[in-house]
Amino acid sequence: MRKLLNIHPDNPEPRYIERAASVLREGGVIVYPTDTVYGLGCDIRNNDAIERIIRIKGRDPSKPFSFICADLSDISRYAKVSDYAYRILRRFLPGAYTFVLEGHKETPRLLRAKRKTVGIRIPDHPVPLALVKKLGGPIVTTSANRSGEDVLTDPEELEIELGHEVDLILSCGPMPVTPSSVISLLNDMVEVLREGAGDTSFFK
Repeated sequence: MRKLLNIHPDNPEPRYIERAASVLREGGVIVYPTDTVYGLGCDIRNNDAIERIIRIKGRDPSKPFSFICADLSDISRYAKVSDYAYRILRRFLPGAYTFVLEGHKETPRLLRAKRKTVGIRIPDHPVPLALVKKLGGPIVTTSANRSGEDVLTDPEELEIELGHEVDLILSCGPMPVTPSSVISLLNDMVEVLREGAGDTSFFK
């Protein structure tokens, strides 16, 4: 049985969003589109699923993950957001950015770096936004590829490479290869950690 499900990029079908959310609730791992690259994701509240993503990617367990939130109020549950950081987030999200903030204790230990920081995303894409709203909580996100290998942008290639290890692939067709820009807002100091799809000129 194929695990690839074609979903409309602008008006995602509610039944497909519900199907994907159900997979996540049951501890599954999915591949899904964002406004940058395809993501490999699971429910933030499921440690077994997070560990499964670590195994699938073959990544260093100490390397922090990012996660997708539905809105700014959701972010404050998992990260410490100063007034300054809030103004930045409000201006640039949704968008092709990952913002690094100090994490709250509510954030699972597996998602926090040694510095206890977290990466937050609100993509400018209807599919992941609909998915986190239906799920009722954030989704862990990392690029859908093996660590150290090229990012895969074609859903057909993703199915060949990862289909036997994930539970569902939501396809919106070929995606761009450029990941999000990563911006640190720790201690109200702005630092560009990675140049990506989001325009970083404001932060320099």
